Amino acid sequence: MPKFGVVVFPGSNCDHDMIYALETCMKQKAVRIWHKSTDLQGCDCIILPGGFSFGDYLRSGALSKFSPIMHSVTDFASNGGYVIGICNGFQILCESGLLPGALLMNANRKFICKNIYLKVQNRSSAVTQSAPVNGVLKIPIAHGEGRYYADSISLSKLNKENRILFRYCDAQGETTEESNPNGSLENIAGICNEAGNVIGMMPHPERAADELLGNTDGKYVLNSLIHAITKKRRTVI
Repeated sequence: MPKFGVVVFPGSNCDHDMIYALETCMKQKAVRIWHKSTDLQGCDCIILPGGFSFGDYLRSGALSKFSPIMHSVTDFASNGGYVIGICNGFQILCESGLLPGALLMNANRKFICKNIYLKVQNRSSAVTQSAPVNGVLKIPIAHGEGRYYADSISLSKLNKENRILFRYCDAQGETTEESNPNGSLENIAGICNEAGNVIGMMPHPERAADELLGNTDGKYVLNSLIHAITKKRRTVI
């Protein structure tokens, strides 16, 4: 069984949601890792959860990149380990240089918290392999700085290398201006690095994994990740 490590920074508030989703909904093993630690505890996947690390002072995620744990996370990623950043975690990955681009303030200058639709753009990634046939997921967002931006060279590379994993869309899977909740370039909601083992996404799959919430589309993302890690472990063994 894969072992997940959920990093906790001062101000993280979605670590509990992620632990619950992994342990209760997905029946996986998960541990919390304090940001001042450098020990990843033998985890197969490291998750940087959502929240407001260090109060989002300076910029969202800008201070978290200096936490001791990020040295270990960077080394882990360099060696092929899976690292997933969700919402604030995505911001941290960009600030740390593990993913290109930046997350800017929403175009409407407001905090947005609602269910949105995602179009799966790359069905072969570690978080999309189990995506539904129509490739459309309903997943909640909750952020004030989720507008993805990258320079033209980085954006071209992301498209050319098929590293854009999710785009904001409508219920029919159309990526329109109206379906873009925060003004992200090209409706981008999630990307990965060149190797595909470092992934960032603004929507919260852990908040759509319990039947009591009336939405379990987040399980597609988590199931994909579990299968990818399990396959990798078998390959290594």
